[in-house]
Amino acid sequence: MEKIVAADPASTNPSSLGAQGALGALNDEVAQLDHAGIDDVAQARRRCEAFRRVFTKLRTEVGRTLVGQQEVVDLTLVTLFANGHLLLEGVPGLGKTLLVRTLAAATGLGFSRIQFTPDVMPADITGTNILVDNEATNRREIGFRRGPIFAELVLADEINRASPKTQSALLEAMQERAVTVGGETRALGRPFLVMATQNPIEQEGTYPLPEAQLDRFLLKVDVPQPDRETLRTILERTTVADMVLPAQVVDAATIIAAQKLARRIPMASEVQDWIVRLILATHPDGEYSTPEISRLIRIGASPRAAQSIATCARVVALMAGRYAVSFEDVRKVARSALRHRIHRSFEAEADGISNDEIARRIVRTTPTEFHARTSQARVSARDAHAPNSSPRGSMK
Repeated sequence: MEKIVAADPASTNPSSLGAQGALGALNDEVAQLDHAGIDDVAQARRRCEAFRRVFTKLRTEVGRTLVGQQEVVDLTLVTLFANGHLLLEGVPGLGKTLLVRTLAAATGLGFSRIQFTPDVMPADITGTNILVDNEATNRREIGFRRGPIFAELVLADEINRASPKTQSALLEAMQERAVTVGGETRALGRPFLVMATQNPIEQEGTYPLPEAQLDRFLLKVDVPQPDRETLRTILERTTVADMVLPAQVVDAATIIAAQKLARRIPMASEVQDWIVRLILATHPDGEYSTPEISRLIRIGASPRAAQSIATCARVVALMAGRYAVSFEDVRKVARSALRHRIHRSFEAEADGISNDEIARRIVRTTPTEFHARTSQARVSARDAHAPNSSPRGSMK
C-alpha cells in the first residue's frame, strides 16, 4: 500500500493555512453524531456548514492539480462522502489516474493501484497465504500477505482489461467491504473507495464489465476532453515547473463522520417520489415510461439506482450547506447514477443513442410533480404504440 505524502500547506498554498483548523472544527461538530442526535435543527445546520467549508477546501485542493474537470471532481467527492465506488470512463491522458493520486494526497488515505491486464489473477488483488519465517519459534508458518485491495483508496486502472474471473474478485470487496481468502473473511479498512477506470474506444483485448459489477458502482462519470483554455492551462502548469501535490485538508475520521452525517439529511416525500418515478421510467413496461424511452431501453435500472441517487443527493445538499434535499440536488446526480444501469435496445444502438443521452431524456421528461392524469395518458399512449397491444392483465 502506497502512502501519498501531501505537500506542506505552509509552503505550497497560503489559502490552505487554515485547513487544519477547519478540519478540527469539523471533527468537533460531526463526531458528536454517535453521541447526540440531530433533533436540534440549529445544531444540524452548523454541522452542515462545517461540512461545506471543509468540502470547499478539499474541492479547491484537488482542483488545483486537476484542471478543467470541475464536474468530475465534484462527482468524485460526492462518491467519497456517499461511501460508494466510482467508475471513470475516458480516453487515455485525461487525468483519471492523476485524480485518484491527488485525492489520496488531499485526504491522507492509504493508496494502492492495480494495473489490470489479462494475466492478473484474483490473488494479485485480494492477497494470498504464503510461508513466512517466525523468528520467535524459528519455524516457517503460513501467513497472509495482503493484496492491494486492503488500501483505503484503490485505483483499479483499466478494469475492463482483466478477465471476468479477476473482475469478480472485486465484487465481494465492493459490496461487503471484506475479502475471503482460504476460507477466512477479512474486513477492509474504513473509509474504502474503489475508483475504476476504463477506456471506451479500445475493444480489443477487453472484457466488458458484467451487469452485477456495474451496478455496484455508485456513479459512472465520463471524463471529457479539455477545451482550448483548459489545454493551455495544463501546458503552463505541467511543462514549466514540477507538479506539487495538494495539501491534506481532511483525514479518515472526518470522512467517516461526514458519511454518517450525509445519511441523516432529511428528504421530503415529494423528492423521494420523484426518485422512484425516475427509476420506474427506465423500465420499458413501467408506469412512468414514455413511448420514446420504452423504445430505447431493453432493461431498466435496479432499486440500487434509487438508493444511489438518494444518497448522493444528500451529499450534494451538504455541499451547499443545506439541511434538506431539493429536486435540483437529485437532478445533479441522477444521470451519473443511471447511465451505467440501463441497457439500450437494439433500436437505440442502431440510432447511435448513448446511455447518457437516454438518462438525460429520462431526467428531462419525468416531471417533479406527480399527475395521475398525465401518468394514465402515458400508459395509454405506450399501449397504443405497442405492436399487437392488448389490455393489461389479459391473455391471448
